Amino acid sequence: MRRIRGRRVTGQLPLIGAAQARRIALAAQGFGGRKAATEAGTRQLGSLLSRIHLLQIDSVNVWERSHYMPVFSRLGGYDKAALDRLASGRQPRLTEYWAHEAALLPVSSLPLFAWRMRDKEERDRRKNADFLEGHAATIAWLRAELLERGPLAASEFEHEANKRRGSWWEWSDVKIVLEHLFRWGELASAPRKGFERRYALPEQVLPPEVLGAEVSTRDAVRALTGMAAAAHGIGTTADLADYFRVPMALTKTALEELADSGEVLPVRVAEWGKDGQSGTAWLHRDARRPRAMDAAALLSPFDPVVWFRPRAERMHDFHYRIEIYTPAEKRIYGYYSLPILLGDAVVGRVDLKNDRQSRILRVQSAWSEADAPADIAERTAALLRDAAAWQHLDDIVVADRGNLARELGGALTSTS
Repeated sequence: MRRIRGRRVTGQLPLIGAAQARRIALAAQGFGGRKAATEAGTRQLGSLLSRIHLLQIDSVNVWERSHYMPVFSRLGGYDKAALDRLASGRQPRLTEYWAHEAALLPVSSLPLFAWRMRDKEERDRRKNADFLEGHAATIAWLRAELLERGPLAASEFEHEANKRRGSWWEWSDVKIVLEHLFRWGELASAPRKGFERRYALPEQVLPPEVLGAEVSTRDAVRALTGMAAAAHGIGTTADLADYFRVPMALTKTALEELADSGEVLPVRVAEWGKDGQSGTAWLHRDARRPRAMDAAALLSPFDPVVWFRPRAERMHDFHYRIEIYTPAEKRIYGYYSLPILLGDAVVGRVDLKNDRQSRILRVQSAWSEADAPADIAERTAALLRDAAAWQHLDDIVVADRGNLARELGGALTSTS
């Protein structure tokens, strides 16, 4: 017997098979449909963003910036400038905030994170009181500079405190202060300059309806949890909490309210109850339940399908860790391995490098999982050719590393 906000639910919860759960989850993420014959444009990009809600940003560019990849994985080759335009101009439709990690998200969603801004300010002022009090004059000067000069990148502020200390990755005091103000919502993100974040006063870049929006913590968390449930299709409480990095206690309360309203339904998923777990999950009421799923995609390490590693292991039996911070001699799969999604499962990975100068896509290693389909080499070869075309590369070179490498190299040679 289960209790949802004081209401008793008798009998066993509906049981969903593990394979069906994978199909539901992938369909919710935008996989399984036919890729358009023509290049995706603003309408298709907007539709995808309304489905997955955010694109995680990461600085690693050995293959491609992470926020461009989920669009390519779902829609195929597209003009990256079309996505850039959504995050630029006088009235951008996308902005940046800490929605998962740093991420692009619809401007209209920003008020849902006001509670996080307040929480971050409270924590920062408590933990870094001495630093912030010691830089009160810098804070006032930064605001005055932005008011006078408009949006600026950290490197554009001329100030004696704007010098890095020590190694190249260590921020200057100006950058640290700017990031604090950005976390608190006292500054907003303006369209980037290259890949450098630019800061602005909120009224300089956000529309009045966003500036004037007031959403309570309870309403915001419930909305975010509902969005996470729709984007996942099906997931555990931990899965849904991770999507927007909402605390578990708040997520549980929100799920009780969403269950009461019928927006989510409690279910059990076969095979999810291993290792002492209950197997209980939440199914969104609008989730599609496809009988088959024939997805084919290379995934970014920061794609929602795999970014929460416990979900990737539970859903796909796929143990995945990015190895960019692992010493080269200790890496197993490579510096920047991309999971391979075929059918309804993640079945392998390829470590890619975009050799832009030589116009070559370099496959540093290629690996298949034990239960990978027999045609993994041929289908992965097709994905790599599409990826190379998207990046305007002329050739693909496969290094002899990994249990899929030779077969993949042969597949590419036979179809070239």
